[in-house]
Amino acid sequence: MLKKVPHTYVIIFLLIVFCAMCTWFIPGGEFERELVNVNNVEREVIKPGSFKYIESHDQTWQVFSAFFDGFINTANIIAFILMIGGAFWILNESKAIDIGIYSFLKFSEKWKRSKLIRKLGVNNIILTGIMSIFSLFGAVFGMSEETIAFTIIFVPLAISMGYDSIVGVSLCFVAAALGFAGAFLNPFTVGIAQGLSNIPLFSGIEYRLIMWLIINAVGFTFILRYAAKIHKNPKKSLVYEEDAYWRNRNKNSNTNFVPSVTRGAWVAFILLSVFLILFSVYYFESSLKIGNKEIVFPAVPVATLLFIGAGFLTLRKSFHYFILNLLTFTIVFLIIGVMGYGWYVMEIATLFLALGIFSGIASGKTANEITKLFIEGAKDILSAAMVVGLAGGIVVILENGRIIDTILFYVSQTMEDLGKVGSVSVMYVIQTFLNIFIPSGSGKAALTMPMMSQFSDLIGISRQATVVAFQLGDGFTNLITPTSGVLIGVLGIARIPYEKWVKWVAPFIVILGVLGFLLLLPTVLLDLNGF
Repeated sequence: MLKKVPHTYVIIFLLIVFCAMCTWFIPGGEFERELVNVNNVEREVIKPGSFKYIESHDQTWQVFSAFFDGFINTANIIAFILMIGGAFWILNESKAIDIGIYSFLKFSEKWKRSKLIRKLGVNNIILTGIMSIFSLFGAVFGMSEETIAFTIIFVPLAISMGYDSIVGVSLCFVAAALGFAGAFLNPFTVGIAQGLSNIPLFSGIEYRLIMWLIINAVGFTFILRYAAKIHKNPKKSLVYEEDAYWRNRNKNSNTNFVPSVTRGAWVAFILLSVFLILFSVYYFESSLKIGNKEIVFPAVPVATLLFIGAGFLTLRKSFHYFILNLLTFTIVFLIIGVMGYGWYVMEIATLFLALGIFSGIASGKTANEITKLFIEGAKDILSAAMVVGLAGGIVVILENGRIIDTILFYVSQTMEDLGKVGSVSVMYVIQTFLNIFIPSGSGKAALTMPMMSQFSDLIGISRQATVVAFQLGDGFTNLITPTSGVLIGVLGIARIPYEKWVKWVAPFIVILGVLGFLLLLPTVLLDLNGF
């Protein structure tokens, strides 16, 4: 009889204990750091050649206090998850998403009339279309934390289409991660790495576009093959038992609704319209950043006019469609905020909280009912938020033990006398390995690129190739590293146990890892534009 797999919390605690044991044997060390201006942002970076050994701090009882510190360090992600969970619980109570999914699936049935679409598969086209959008978001503005909110939408959609929660997570989180790895305009990875390497911002974009297309082709194929297998026999899913939650929720959804418009829906429409008009006057023009270019465009006024027009039309049908309109324009303003105003988790959580409150008003709920629903939603998602805080304890132990810099120094020494292909391959392995301990792409760029770029000069490798090794090494392991608050948050919301996710994603990571190595070879063997 097989032993029961440990709970996710147990796995995280064991990882914390292992990291604490590492602090007993790995000597302490640190690099000197300095502030430099990278693309008009002050960032702390390592001074190459400044490493020195220092006294380490053995971690013992701190394996327990690490939880507390982990919760503090990841407080923004935890608050984000709780606010998203509460907001979407209010949204779900309206049945608008259920009706939207039902209407979408019913509409997609009409596509089967086309022989070409039937041959390609309606579902394949839908899945590929959704994944392409999120991959583009990952490649252009580094979508990552935002996928936590979309998980609540796409997991029920995937279940309704006959798939499982893994496919639902793949539609947004995995697709965005693929785009993040093959990014060509991501300011948080490519932009910072190139700035620290003193090479033209977003240069070499031609080859990066090719990488993005190849990574998507391989990644989407893997996901679509898995999706087809689950669609044929849902019981083959690793998370079939866990998905009972979503199946029951979909089963209990009443899609035979009676179209109606509440007084609250009109109140919500008028209040939001007035607010957005005032907002449009104050933010008449927005500077949308795409790579190193800025497009000045009246994005807020245009989105406001479209919202008012669409809102009026949907209110003539039912408040359910009006709430779906609210959701659609929440995403529109999310994109404007991220690309034009540098929004992060606080602003995004606030946006979705407003979505939840106005959805409740539109549904005709009282203030007390909206509050009660929000609390229920936060309570339902609490376990996901807790996992993020617990996983944050891993990094706390390594930092307090003062061994992260030592690990970085050790692995950097392995690149000597390996030749161009060997050196760039080792850089790729180092960046992949470090992503387990430093899941932040921008943080890892600040730590490693000043040293890596100068080392590449000594061995005759293009600094551009070093940047590619960084972005590929940083991107793929985001799908598996337990220190990633985004991954743990997404899995918690989708109710996918970490150990089952690892079982599914491990072969995928191997394929992507080999693909990353193959994509690195042209950067040192061919004469590429910008390299």
